[in-house]
Amino acid sequence: MTIVCDTSERGRQDAAKRIPTARITGDLDTLLTSGVDAVLVLTPDNQHAAVAVRTLKAGIPTFCEKPLDITVEAADLILQTAFETGTRLYVGHNMRHMPVIAQMRELIEDGRIGEVKAIWCRHFVGAGGDFYFKDWHAERANVTSLLLQKGAHDIDVIHWLAGAYTQRVSAVGDLAVYGDVPNRRDNKGRRMRDWYSVDNWPPGEQTDLAETIDVEDISMMNMVLDNGVLASYQQCHFTPDYWRNYTIIGTRGRMENFGDGVGGTINLWTTRGSGFPQPDEVIEIEDGNGGHGGADPLLIEEFLNFAVHGGTTRTNPVAARQAVAAGVLATESLRGDGSAREVPPLPNDLMEYFETGQRDLVRD
Repeated sequence: MTIVCDTSERGRQDAAKRIPTARITGDLDTLLTSGVDAVLVLTPDNQHAAVAVRTLKAGIPTFCEKPLDITVEAADLILQTAFETGTRLYVGHNMRHMPVIAQMRELIEDGRIGEVKAIWCRHFVGAGGDFYFKDWHAERANVTSLLLQKGAHDIDVIHWLAGAYTQRVSAVGDLAVYGDVPNRRDNKGRRMRDWYSVDNWPPGEQTDLAETIDVEDISMMNMVLDNGVLASYQQCHFTPDYWRNYTIIGTRGRMENFGDGVGGTINLWTTRGSGFPQPDEVIEIEDGNGGHGGADPLLIEEFLNFAVHGGTTRTNPVAARQAVAAGVLATESLRGDGSAREVPPLPNDLMEYFETGQRDLVRD
């Protein structure tokens, strides 16, 4: 049995058309008592904890979309609830399944560049105006910041590639372009396909931006990880191109991706040269079936298997919380004086529980 719960009439109508065999409701209690084997929490970010805490208390294995929530306190509440109830929790950090990321991690684990010491990520968000500045993403109340909302992916990837979590963070940022765009409207009831156009360019000439915009369109954060790795993440929402560039520097070389999907490459430099030498090795980025290079179906497949059988997974609720914490504290820094913020630790029992596959309390 499939059931879809959506508080909006349009959402329920869309669900009925796309999944005609599904039961449709606007009442969460109806879903909680429906007898479903697992649930996907796909609400706006600031409602993740509000729903996930209830599904976990109901004993339903829960997939929570990233970011886990928009505050450290809400993220911790989700983890604490999963720990106390023994209900399986999974977080949708699909980039861990993207070929470019999986390939770079494998190269690191194989020792191809030695011990990782630094990671830089530049994120060019060419569709930023259309994707994030015309709907609920444009307001702090819904996302805290795009450094968290969008950056949670990359912060998690940085942690995964480095094998550590952020301990201290600082940041700067600004609403540099979209705050000055005068063409605004109320987009409630509309969706991205109603306004998206690659011809709506340059950024200062975007049309139909949200009436309220109070999130930054450019952000830069520096991180000190708990194993000593230094990392940085830069995000810009008014670039003409749309892709992620990772540079990972180790004690025996470095790697860098050019493009983040099929047709792109991962380049390795492992011998000394001068100027801009040709890479010692060029590896083509693989492709898969489905969205994000095949990552999306792999993510759902892993969740469903976890919901039934449990065990360790490529994604990790602790890692998801640590990405939220880094993003939230970086936002505090950039909206303050740019000084460093310390990431609050999780209790050891929660860390151990989730890092070892949620086995201690799971009711098999």
